[in-house]
Amino acid sequence: MDQISDADLKALQNAKNLLENPGVAVKVTNLIGAPIEKGFELLPEDWNKNIGDVVKTALLKASDMATFTMKDIPGEESSNIWHKLGVAITGGIGGFFGLPALAVELPISTSIMLRSIADIARSEGESISDADTKQACLTVFALGGESVDDDCAESTYYAVRTALAKSVATASEFLVNKKLTEESAPVLVKLIAAIAERFSIQITEKVAAQAVPAIGAAGGAFINTIFMDHFQDMAKGHFTVRRLERKYGDELVRSVYDGLPKLG
Repeated sequence: MDQISDADLKALQNAKNLLENPGVAVKVTNLIGAPIEKGFELLPEDWNKNIGDVVKTALLKASDMATFTMKDIPGEESSNIWHKLGVAITGGIGGFFGLPALAVELPISTSIMLRSIADIARSEGESISDADTKQACLTVFALGGESVDDDCAESTYYAVRTALAKSVATASEFLVNKKLTEESAPVLVKLIAAIAERFSIQITEKVAAQAVPAIGAAGGAFINTIFMDHFQDMAKGHFTVRRLERKYGDELVRSVYDGLPKLG
């Protein structure tokens, strides 16, 4: 550990605290004082029939829209509050119209969240026009959730990165050109599908949370704000790790990360 400066070691510990903390369901339960299982009981039996397709569509649209008009200035401070306001507004509208609005609200909210993720990436020194950065931004949506496939022998964060590595490595063309071609479409869809598998779990938790009576009429805006805060935390942790990997190398950073305590 003495090869990493004290300041960077502290930054890495903060990143691990963010990345290895509970997912959306626990955060919502803690804030509303009611388990979201109650929300699941109130949803129609077939409500999640097409949730996977809705999530994939949302991620696909977001990947093409999120960085539009953003200036590529690595190191520029991120605007987290404005992005939270944006998803609160879309969440409020979605909450008002209920489940039928999910297919409309989710792509918009996801695009705003991805834009915020890219903003945080930029603040950590990343170039948002770089294909690798765009892939890393999409990867954030797979972080911070629980999965039956998680390997408890290693950190959830690195387990997810390892699982997505092959899909991420083949999606460059679309993310460079910002448009689909016959050749780039399959690899992008593969990456989106891999991320959507985990993101869908958290979307399911979001929908169930919005159904809990305890959150009241402002539920959509409230839950979306928690959702945004969650993924901003994941992005901050993820891009801090990537910044340190660029400085010290992947192997050293992972070794130190694994040796740090997991704090609550």
